[in-house]
Amino acid sequence: MLAVHLRFNDARTKQPLPVRLHIEDAGGAIHAPLGRLPVFACGRGEVQGGHLRIGQRSFSLIEGTCEIRLPNGIPLKISAFHGPEFFPFERTVTLGPGQMALRFEMERWFDRSNSNLFSGDSRAHFLSPHDALLEAAAEDLDLVNLLACDAPLHAEDGNTYRTVSNIAAFSGQHPALERDGRTIVVNTLNEHPMLGRLSLLNSHRPIFPLTFGGDDFDDWGIVDWCQQCHRKNGLAVWVNAFRAEAGLIGGEALAACVLGQIDALEFDAAPRSQPLLPWVYRLWNAGVLVSLIGGSGKQSSRVPLGAVRTYTKLEAGEPRSHSAWIEAVRGGHSFISNGPILHWDAEAGTASAESAAPFEKLELVANGRVVSSSKGQATDGIWRAEILEGSRLPSAGWWAVRCYGGAASAWLPGMPVFAHTSPMRLGTEAHGDAEAKAALRSLIDGTIEWIRQHGRFHEERFRTQMLERCETASARLG
Repeated sequence: MLAVHLRFNDARTKQPLPVRLHIEDAGGAIHAPLGRLPVFACGRGEVQGGHLRIGQRSFSLIEGTCEIRLPNGIPLKISAFHGPEFFPFERTVTLGPGQMALRFEMERWFDRSNSNLFSGDSRAHFLSPHDALLEAAAEDLDLVNLLACDAPLHAEDGNTYRTVSNIAAFSGQHPALERDGRTIVVNTLNEHPMLGRLSLLNSHRPIFPLTFGGDDFDDWGIVDWCQQCHRKNGLAVWVNAFRAEAGLIGGEALAACVLGQIDALEFDAAPRSQPLLPWVYRLWNAGVLVSLIGGSGKQSSRVPLGAVRTYTKLEAGEPRSHSAWIEAVRGGHSFISNGPILHWDAEAGTASAESAAPFEKLELVANGRVVSSSKGQATDGIWRAEILEGSRLPSAGWWAVRCYGGAASAWLPGMPVFAHTSPMRLGTEAHGDAEAKAALRSLIDGTIEWIRQHGRFHEERFRTQMLERCETASARLG
């Protein structure tokens, strides 16, 4: 086999295009570029930069060019992806005798550089900043929030040690690494095994302890983390919200949300035993209009960065920066997506969607009910839908735009197409749905019972403080 020079270009700029690459011959053998592996570890915390295993296919991440040993005279199936805004590349080629170069181009169907949209991944773990920068380039992300977290290490001496990944790379409100318009920022994931988990983004310093509870005492609080994060304009994000396998379904994190201490609620790419959206709508119907934020939640090579991403709508001329992205999320000027692009006019109450992957419907939702919808239709290989009926929106409460489809995209197989905006307020009054408030209050009351019966506090004043916060949140819902 000859060493072949392979290059992918952006069809518009003619410059090398970083991609996620898979090459397979007719016999099923995987051919990886030099410096990459056809087989690699895919477990939690075993992330190896430059590699992805999506479904049944192994991918190598390249900067746009690579050298790779390939056989001639044998059909080779080449697949390449550069995020959801480029058409997927699928082609079968056969190298001729002595052929030592392959050149391809990929077409963009949506040009984000000509819009005010800025894309980011709210949470990923265990990658180094340099690995994250390469993957961000291959997946076409502007920003990645890489989070240091407490994780066990099973050592060869038979002991299990606690480690904190990437804490030495903490950068807080500044880029840890930046190149070609892409930014990696390192912050922290803070967690209690029962009361909740938070991503603390744009923090001026690491907020310790990163964990409490479990084998330690419960002498801390989710609200304490939020308040420290907010002192320097940080963004407190509720991670694993309403996920039963993550401890209490609500926990103190729900109380913090009701008390206005949580800035955003995260959708990630991990499977759920119960859908998240009904609980989000209950929050909004109860008047808690917390923003949505999208992140891959990447912890292994089986999840690509940006599997769920957050697009923020920046003001015309506003710098495309980490701080601008943070403030746009805080203000609700954003949508989450695993592919579709949403456009909307908050004043007119109109919306549109476009996607390279098929989707079923575009919908306007107000106070938890669909008030208008439009079916997705394909034109020139792009699926689109429009809603031009803003007059159906009620006068009070909230509204949002969502898009969904039953099929998965070629870029992200196994995950149905989905996009959803943060809520937008209607009028000056909250919706005040009694059923929603009762459901949320029931969760908080369950947390109060856990604190009383199972909380382990070294000092009783911390139990009293946590109970008072939860009881205040329950009373607000009452």
